[in-house]
Amino acid sequence: MRENSADLRHIFLNDIPLMDVRAPVEFAKGAFGQSVNLPLMNDAEREAVGTAYKQQGQQAAIELGHQLVSGATKEARIEGWAEFVRCQPEGYLYCFRGGLRSQITQQWLKDIAGIPYPRVSGGYKAMRTFLIDTIECAVQECDMVVVGGLTGSGKTEVLAGLSNALDLEGHANHRGSSFGKRVSAQPGQIDFENALAVDILKKRHRGAEHFVLEDEGRAIGSRAVPLSLFRQMQSAPLVWLQDSVESRVERILKDYVIDLCADFVAVHGVEEGFNAFAERLRQSLASNLRRLGGERYNRLAVIMDSALQMQQATGLVDAHRQWIEQLLTEYYDPMYAYQRDSKSGRIEFAGDQAAVRDYLLQRRHA
Repeated sequence: MRENSADLRHIFLNDIPLMDVRAPVEFAKGAFGQSVNLPLMNDAEREAVGTAYKQQGQQAAIELGHQLVSGATKEARIEGWAEFVRCQPEGYLYCFRGGLRSQITQQWLKDIAGIPYPRVSGGYKAMRTFLIDTIECAVQECDMVVVGGLTGSGKTEVLAGLSNALDLEGHANHRGSSFGKRVSAQPGQIDFENALAVDILKKRHRGAEHFVLEDEGRAIGSRAVPLSLFRQMQSAPLVWLQDSVESRVERILKDYVIDLCADFVAVHGVEEGFNAFAERLRQSLASNLRRLGGERYNRLAVIMDSALQMQQATGLVDAHRQWIEQLLTEYYDPMYAYQRDSKSGRIEFAGDQAAVRDYLLQRRHA
């Protein structure tokens, strides 16, 4: 049998398959991109065993666990593990600390299914600590530069063309603004941090020691940028991306109207998908009601509703440009202009998309 592994760097650099034998409630709170949840105990069983441990001690808890996971239940779980192992022979199994649950799983697989399979030493806790440390080390050791710009200027597009970019919005599955919610849900906070850490690990392994990030607030939707990284971003050099209002309107029209509608339709079908998209757009505008003020919000809401009606009836999206442009010029641009002024001492370069990309490529090799 391959030996149990403590080489967490190897596991994450190579996306080694992982079988997580923790309870579903633990898995839902946080796991890893390459892990599959095949629990030794379900949530109810885990809770009962935990109660027995607190009231009667470890031995009683172990005995209860064996009673609850026995017979056909035990056979089914072992078969599920065996199927995973057959499909992923190079993988590992783990529990929370690499202790009793993973040891029992390992023993049953070997004794009953005849399959030796290694576990991760230290389990989930060791892997989570390793990934947290990965982020902290990058903050302390790596050079970082932040790309700022007015809403819709194409900051995400710039990052997409750089091999040393960290796409926080991509990992958070959110575009960052009040209109940034996507069709699919955001990952949990721990899953967001884990994915970011693995991204950093892989990029540093390929030699990156200079990272480019988009200028973000602490929160990206309902996910929070790790505090140490956010603080580093607040003092990092700033590159400012410039673009015309017309280009920014077209970019927002594509991202937040055309593409978002298509995403909803792909998931929910034409009629239900469009209705869900329209409701999402209205909710996004309404979330800015207090900051927009009643008069401006009502005016934009009327324009948006008219545009949505035309889109539904004809498929044309032209009418959306009006509320997008007014929202940019009356609300977002003044706000970002103020922020730019407050950060002016950090701006080391400003230009259009091509110029900014060239500058960042040269900067990386300087």
